[in-house]
Amino acid sequence: MQCLLRRARITTNSLPHPSRFLSITPPILQKSMPSRPKPPPDSDLEESYLKGSGPGGQKINKTNSAVQLKHIPTGIVVKSQATRSRAQNRKHAREILAQRLDDLQNGEQSRAGIVGAVRKKRADSAAKKSRRKYKKLEEEKTAAAQEQGEEAGQAGTASLDSTGEAGERSSQTAAMNTSAEEKGNPSQTSFDTAPSTSIRSTTGS
Repeated sequence: MQCLLRRARITTNSLPHPSRFLSITPPILQKSMPSRPKPPPDSDLEESYLKGSGPGGQKINKTNSAVQLKHIPTGIVVKSQATRSRAQNRKHAREILAQRLDDLQNGEQSRAGIVGAVRKKRADSAAKKSRRKYKKLEEEKTAAAQEQGEEAGQAGTASLDSTGEAGERSSQTAAMNTSAEEKGNPSQTSFDTAPSTSIRSTTGS
């Protein structure tokens, strides 16, 4: 029984096990945005309802659905006419006033300032990536054009070399043909030289 167990262990250990690589990456910690500022208490506000203006029909122009808020300590006045509902406009006006007060008190550290900085950073990063991408494409195009020019130059030199070799071969062939013709017809050369010698002998006598 023990021998069988040992054999089973050996066989199971000798079998190849499928390797599984588990990559556990930590979650990306996003920068937490500040919470929305809370509106001031109603005791610091002067609220009034006005008739709306502009497009929207009679519901806007004939009812007091627009909401105007004045913050008594700072004197900031805001108005909301986002919807036809007075309740929603009251809520929206308080949100606008809270944002204005946050900007006044905290400046660049306000929620609007931080959100604007994050958006600007993302836009700058995207623009930088696009510039890097187009620069890489331009470099690749330039390298491809240079390679094509080098290949064309090599092809031109190769054609010139082949043309020169062909010319040298043709000239060598012509020279060999002329020398062979001269060696093959010696009687013609003797015939050409004989009359001149006879003429010289007669004139001498």
